[in-house]
Amino acid sequence: MHVVLYNPPSSAGRKPIVPCSLLALGALLEGRHGWSLVDGNLVDGDPFVALDAEVRLRQADLVGVTVMPGPQLADAVPTSRRLRAAHPKLRIVWGGYFPSQHAEVALADDAVDFVVRGHGERAFLGLCDALAAGGDGRGLQGVAWRDPSTGRGVDEGMPQIPHPGEQPPYPWRRLPMERYLRPTFLGSRTIGHHSSYGCPFFCNFCAVVNMVDGAWLASSAERTAADVRTLVREFGANAVEFYDNNFFVAEKRCRAFATAITDLGVRWWGEGRIDTMLAWHDDTWRAMADSGLAMVFMGAEAGDDATLARMNKGGKQTAQATLQLAERMARFGVVPEYSFVLGSPPDPEADVARTLAFVRRVKEVNPSTEVVFYLYTPVPLEGTLLESARQTGFAFPTTLDGWLASEWQGFAQRRSESMPWISASLREKIRGFELTMNAAFPTSTDARNRGLRRRALQTLGRWRWDSGMYRYPYELKAAARLLRYRRPETSGF
Repeated sequence: MHVVLYNPPSSAGRKPIVPCSLLALGALLEGRHGWSLVDGNLVDGDPFVALDAEVRLRQADLVGVTVMPGPQLADAVPTSRRLRAAHPKLRIVWGGYFPSQHAEVALADDAVDFVVRGHGERAFLGLCDALAAGGDGRGLQGVAWRDPSTGRGVDEGMPQIPHPGEQPPYPWRRLPMERYLRPTFLGSRTIGHHSSYGCPFFCNFCAVVNMVDGAWLASSAERTAADVRTLVREFGANAVEFYDNNFFVAEKRCRAFATAITDLGVRWWGEGRIDTMLAWHDDTWRAMADSGLAMVFMGAEAGDDATLARMNKGGKQTAQATLQLAERMARFGVVPEYSFVLGSPPDPEADVARTLAFVRRVKEVNPSTEVVFYLYTPVPLEGTLLESARQTGFAFPTTLDGWLASEWQGFAQRRSESMPWISASLREKIRGFELTMNAAFPTSTDARNRGLRRRALQTLGRWRWDSGMYRYPYELKAAARLLRYRRPETSGF
């Protein structure tokens, strides 16, 4: 049996990141089934042509497609339909965030035979084994399938999460790794890596929650450091981005990892949680800073404790903790990158006003803090903020074609222009504040913001920031077009 793994394009105009999820599948397939990988981000022209050629060359039996909401979904739907038309007997399997959350929608389309949900490496291998042995692939935990008698999807539940420390090493040498090295503010040859699965918290706006149910499993500090050493010494990386849902869960692990890579001279970035990292010892922070930790992405989410409670942030995360950590990180030269979820119902206007006022306080404590704004977008997790959204008339699309509509592409990237609880005037208020902030405090993740360019931006934005005049920022809109200054989330990663 031969399996072709397909990574739909997701980063138009930018260098792609290593498709770790597909490498994890390939590592398990190695020695049991033939496999190859087509990365649509590396293809010039129509990715379907390259995928179709690989299927024909290998006489493939199955294509596994990883699908994130947004650009990947926009490619995966027509590409899967074209595959079905060209190869009627080919098994097409979807995995990734989108089908894990919306398996029935995916399976309602004739182009998708199976959905592997969650962290489904072992489930996918089990499906491949079953099909290779002549089975029908049904009844496997973590694998959803379409009942031919009803046309509806049958969900066998989430798979058991495999321990990443017990998985085979990523088969990097099967990829043209040089093409994944890219310049970022971290370094000239930055590479992406994944060292853990899940997150132990239950924030009710987060799609990770109903995929892992509070589980967090991680490779050891020693293995993670060894992986980084390989990326540096064999492939020439000088910076690493960790795309773990929550890299900074265990202090002992992070300190040991940092100590183990200090000699490499790399800079690195990862995602963490405010109250967790606030409790860590100075020695740990010093070790991480000495090892090259440059920035940590964390969900600050809101500027008041009542909203944080409604979001089920849990733990000891408070607005005060957010301020305290920003101040503390400044002492170690590590930049906090805080994300805020704006406009959550039932009172989005008040939520936005509170959060924007709080962001000003964050900038007073630590002006270098990077601030990322997202509009609140529901996830299919019952009994949460989703209920308030439904009261405004919100409903998820029930077909793949519905998800392809432009407003849902924006929704998937948390920049939607059409959520019913966010008015046009509120969006304009947010945009004016964001333009002002990103001019007065140009992001450090954009390497072009240096010297005269940076000072020009600061001059343009500072008077508005100091006066609180965010309305009608025509000169900043013009500067955004002329100087192309960008939001931090669109420039560094």
